[in-house]
Amino acid sequence: MVTKLLHTRLRVNDLARTVKFYQDALGLKLARQHTSPRGAQLAFLQTPNSDEEIEICQLPNSPGVQVQPDLVHLAFEVTDLAAFAARLAERGYALSDGPTTTGSGSVIAFLDAPEGYEVELIQRAKP
Repeated sequence: MVTKLLHTRLRVNDLARTVKFYQDALGLKLARQHTSPRGAQLAFLQTPNSDEEIEICQLPNSPGVQVQPDLVHLAFEVTDLAAFAARLAERGYALSDGPTTTGSGSVIAFLDAPEGYEVELIQRAKP
């Protein structure tokens, strides 16, 4: 029986660039970094208020990553999307879509991460 989700892996072409993005844009923390027995360069990022991690993987001598549009995204909750977007802009990152108010009253926006992955930002509707 599955007891919990531990991590999600994203394979990338440039490990350092991707880790820097998640640290600078989203404030994630690098938990650990190492080379696997199979030679993969791995970095694990901690997400706030969650046990799950994001594993960033760069495989040596493998075909380049080509992420198909709208195939995969990570979603993060933010308390104030407008303030978060302003902070992103100060750091040189722009929203790629939104903000958009959903039918439930939540506000969502998107940010393009390196390699073509997408990040969704969600400000949940206030009750």
